[in-house]
Amino acid sequence: MVEKIISLEDVSLVDFLGVENNHIKEVAAAFPMSKIISRGNEIRVMGTQPEIIRISDILESLLQHYQKYGKITNENVRHYLTANGGSVAPPHVLEDEKDVILYGTKGVVVKARTANQRLMVEKAAESDLLFAIGPAGTGKTYTAVAIAVQALKEKKVKKIIITRPAVEAGENLGFLPGNLEEKIDPYLRPIYDALDDMILGEKLKFYLENRIVEIAPLAYMRGRTLNNAFILLDEAQNTTP
Repeated sequence: MVEKIISLEDVSLVDFLGVENNHIKEVAAAFPMSKIISRGNEIRVMGTQPEIIRISDILESLLQHYQKYGKITNENVRHYLTANGGSVAPPHVLEDEKDVILYGTKGVVVKARTANQRLMVEKAAESDLLFAIGPAGTGKTYTAVAIAVQALKEKKVKKIIITRPAVEAGENLGFLPGNLEEKIDPYLRPIYDALDDMILGEKLKFYLENRIVEIAPLAYMRGRTLNNAFILLDEAQNTTP
């Protein structure tokens, strides 16, 4: 009997394994000659070499599906079991796929909803530098954050740096209560709101604590080295020459 351990990293275990591990139990039921045990963030598979290879392919397909769409359903599990771990996406996922930027938290589907938002997504894929200009409320910041998160999820970049000028409106940063982060939080709240829609709470906390996602006022960006990063300058019209 051969054994293989599959680690689940950056995954919400409830969403991936299912309530009471129902998703893994369904996979295990399809392979009665093998043993599949889920403990913590590890899945232990024991059985013959051919079955372990097939089970690993199915679990890898489910992991890729989860990373792309942010959730796993019973229908997804049955699809990949039937497809033997193939790369064909379930039919219901393909609907309006061209406009979907990413699948966020709590079933939120983040997509380009206007012609200009679609153009923004297309140009961001083609260019290193993109200027998005338009009236307030047209989704520029939200779409830009979605494009950045998509690039991070697909490992095209190693970190996201989001910055904006902290323009004071009658108040003064120095007199606001709290440390630097607490002083600038009100200016960056729209960005946090967008990130909450797109990244699971615990994962977002990990990203922020480890500076994989960094949010800072423009005044504190001088002299930074920005390698392998997606940089988003929000409210750029407020910068000085």
